[in-house]
Amino acid sequence: MNGIHDMGGMDGFGKVVAEPDEPPFHQAWEGRVLAMNRAMQATKEWNIDVGRYWIERLPAHFYLASTYYERWFERLENLCVARGLVSRAEIAAGASAAPGRALKARAAAAADVERLLQRGSFGRPAPAPARFEVGAAVRARNIHPSSHTRLPRYVRGHAGTIERVHGCHVFPDAVVGRGAEDPQWLYTVRFSGRELWGEEADPTLSVSVDAWESYLLPAGEAPT
Repeated sequence: MNGIHDMGGMDGFGKVVAEPDEPPFHQAWEGRVLAMNRAMQATKEWNIDVGRYWIERLPAHFYLASTYYERWFERLENLCVARGLVSRAEIAAGASAAPGRALKARAAAAADVERLLQRGSFGRPAPAPARFEVGAAVRARNIHPSSHTRLPRYVRGHAGTIERVHGCHVFPDAVVGRGAEDPQWLYTVRFSGRELWGEEADPTLSVSVDAWESYLLPAGEAPT
């Protein structure tokens, strides 16, 4: 979706300044928000792709004015309400008003913490041979879906070169849109800065983007 979260290539936000010796959390509540999100993801009520989409759905004014973990907290509340796990009234009261429904999977225990902090594998068997190989010239489709997509807006319609083939992986767009994995080949595509931003761009600049196969066309085809 073309939301405020898709900031790549946008002007006016200033430089990204790295904080020296930045701690994992600036305040204790941030760690609690991370723990709550990981615990709920373990219940199979939603996965990482659905979670990303619900951050993308946050109103633009809230997204821009919020910190990273404030967005995570708001996403968690919204998903729990949408899944019927809690009501807005119960959140406001700080207590449940009735027994909750059963979770899709058991709640996480202390022994599960190390596993929950590890990223799972999304690799899957290939349903067909890869359409592209390293060095192939491709063009990103000019798509504007209303749901979740991992194709950045600033590369859509532009030509690039395949620089790596990662194998076949779960397709996030299908997970969010249809609840299906629909595994596809995943590639890293390199775009030159001038291809993306014109002749005034730094000629030494290039950007590499991971893109699923359905995002791409052979370079000679018109973007669709």
